[in-house]
Amino acid sequence: MNLKERAEQLKTDIPAVFIAMKDKETPLPARLFGAIAVGYILSPIDLIPDFIPVLGYLDDVILVPALIAMAIRHIPVDVWARSKKAADEQLQNGKLKKWYYAIPVILIWALIFRVIIKAIWF
Repeated sequence: MNLKERAEQLKTDIPAVFIAMKDKETPLPARLFGAIAVGYILSPIDLIPDFIPVLGYLDDVILVPALIAMAIRHIPVDVWARSKKAADEQLQNGKLKKWYYAIPVILIWALIFRVIIKAIWF
């Protein structure tokens, strides 16, 4: 599998992991790896800032697929099959609501700003 095929697969695996995280049969390790992956993807903070040439995107290219792979490894096969099918259907129908994925990151950033403002003003 070449790099382009892996990138295409990752585009469907990420929503499938998010869908699997909502399934009650998904074990805690898979939920943790999935939450970390989705949070890292949506977060504007990176381990290595993106403005640094080559290295800035290297952490995204290595870390995100590794976290997704770890989440998939911990998801039961039947749950993964259902989640993958649901993600494929949503992508084909254009019903994938991307704003929905940003809610946890927005809440975390709101909390961070609140703490910073509270520390400055009080």
